Amino acid sequence: MKAYVFPGQGAQFVGMGKDLYDKSQLAKEMFEQANEILRFRITDLMFGGTDEDLRQTKVTQPAIFLHSVILAATLGGDFKPDMVAGHSLGEFSALVANKALSFEDGLRLVSARARAMQKACEKEPSTMAAILGLDDEKVQEICKSIEEIVVPANYNSPGQLVISGSMKGIEIACEQLKAAGARRALPLKVGGAFHSPLMEPARVELAEAIDATTVKNPICPIYQNATAQRVTDPARIKQNLIDQLTAPVLWTQIVQHMIADGADNFVEVGPGNVLQGLITKIGKDVIVSGA
Repeated sequence: MKAYVFPGQGAQFVGMGKDLYDKSQLAKEMFEQANEILRFRITDLMFGGTDEDLRQTKVTQPAIFLHSVILAATLGGDFKPDMVAGHSLGEFSALVANKALSFEDGLRLVSARARAMQKACEKEPSTMAAILGLDDEKVQEICKSIEEIVVPANYNSPGQLVISGSMKGIEIACEQLKAAGARRALPLKVGGAFHSPLMEPARVELAEAIDATTVKNPICPIYQNATAQRVTDPARIKQNLIDQLTAPVLWTQIVQHMIADGADNFVEVGPGNVLQGLITKIGKDVIVSGA
């Protein structure tokens, strides 16, 4: 069974999507439609901007979404998913690809999500850190023992977990996790504490937009970040999208569940190949490739 997976924030690069724009009339039309919806030419920033331009959350998230969704659209009849999943932001790309969300609604939600998260980041200084070489249970235990806000945020693969929280919380956690045997505790260059309680203002704001958006019955199941379970019910899809902002990304568990349900061929759709690397660490006997 074939599973299509969609990357999240961090996969962006200058020039992303230009080959699609130049080679495909469908892609060109979708990119120009996106410029109109967003009311600024995001294509100018994607194709010829700077790294700094692309690091702005309001640009990064729509840019990755557009690259992923438009690439999937250009696959035409070759795009036949048995199941889909997306890492964090990538969940919105996956929902457009499996027809639960329209392209227009997906882009509007991603733009609203980016703006809401940016506001939450500006409200209180916060950050994230990658923890390598330590059992998930030990990371959870240490985070729970710290009085500052610090929580597991991304379960990326066995031995690779990202934590999220206040600046002080991350600083204390990194010291304690290294003392506990972590091979690395590396602060990340991100705008804030994504997938943590500090995103609650963004969750509340985005909930209104999601509630007002039509979600249809998808053409195949999606495995969502907040639960790692296969979902087809539109109401559950909506609730999981809302919960996603403050809940951890259960990527390891998602891939494990997809494999248990028959997935043996994973295709990453979007910029970069980060998910391909993570999946090979989670499932030993699966085929992994890019679109």
